[in-house]
Amino acid sequence: MKNFLIVCLMAVFSSISVSGQQSGLVVRIAKLQIDSAQLENYKAALKEHAETAVRVEPGVLTLYAVYEKNNPTHVTVFEIYASQDAYKAHLQTAHFIKYKTTTKDMVKSLELIDTVPIALETKFKNSN
Repeated sequence: MKNFLIVCLMAVFSSISVSGQQSGLVVRIAKLQIDSAQLENYKAALKEHAETAVRVEPGVLTLYAVYEKNNPTHVTVFEIYASQDAYKAHLQTAHFIKYKTTTKDMVKSLELIDTVPIALETKFKNSN
């Protein structure tokens, strides 16, 4: 099921079309488990962070966050950055540092997965 979610995220939820290895993109998946008592606070912090990053950082191309319907404390974030430099710059921003500081006691586990895109296609357009 988790592998299916990852494949779906990569195939459906990206807003760019590009050949991954030749593009210099950084595509990562973050799989988190959140403390159930802190879930609503975590979701609010993540939403604020993602909205800010996409709005103000030109190198942040995509940040999609979902939780499993039957296991809402399991969160997956699909991230696409324009380059390794854009990813490194993202990690130094005030909004990322705020997110990490705010959520550090909410996150029970974190797995970061570097990926190589096969196809990044979508008709999905965020209405925000």
